[in-house]
Amino acid sequence: MDAVFSYAGRTAKPVSQPLPTRLGGFGGPEGLAAYLKAEAISHVVDATHPFAAQMSRNAMQACAAAGVALCALERPPWQAGEVDSWIHVDSIDAAVAALPDAAARVFLAIGKQNLTQFGAKPQHHYLLRLVDAPDAPLPLPHTTVEIARGPFDVAGDTALMQRHDITHVVAKNAGGIGAAAKLTAARSLGLPVVMIDRPQLPQRHILGSVAEVMAWLSHSGA
Repeated sequence: MDAVFSYAGRTAKPVSQPLPTRLGGFGGPEGLAAYLKAEAISHVVDATHPFAAQMSRNAMQACAAAGVALCALERPPWQAGEVDSWIHVDSIDAAVAALPDAAARVFLAIGKQNLTQFGAKPQHHYLLRLVDAPDAPLPLPHTTVEIARGPFDVAGDTALMQRHDITHVVAKNAGGIGAAAKLTAARSLGLPVVMIDRPQLPQRHILGSVAEVMAWLSHSGA
């Protein structure tokens, strides 16, 4: 199959792929539709992060406009176990509100895109784990930054939380195994997790594994 891999361009050194790779946005659904037509794309696999909702919406609109087949590769969301202490919220602002008013030490495991809102509770010390070092001052007064790229393991995440005296964890429900270790570590340490639920998207064709995607491509004439 002739294919191209597209990155958003938010990571300085993305993992290399065994495919031609492009970086950056398309200019909204209209720009993406124009790209699909110009490159004679016949099939699109939306394998974006579950919280990249705008890109997924753009892909749906662009594929409909260009007459291109679309499927989404989506990992099942994480589910809380009986002994987990999860607080489910539906937005970043709700996650901020769910944190205590008294000073706490928070593992803010949400990447770097939504840090500003947590400035509403500057009394907390925030531990951030980022792929790239920040290229500008962070919008939070008390932070520690760990530079690391997953997948992570339970022993490492447990040690990380103990080393930084973490009392609360904030996470986006991304699903998958590459970032699940922090939840097992929080469980073993008895820490509460503020879990941000996924944004709602219009109905689309969802597949749960790479094997299913490859079968879809093979059976739909790619």
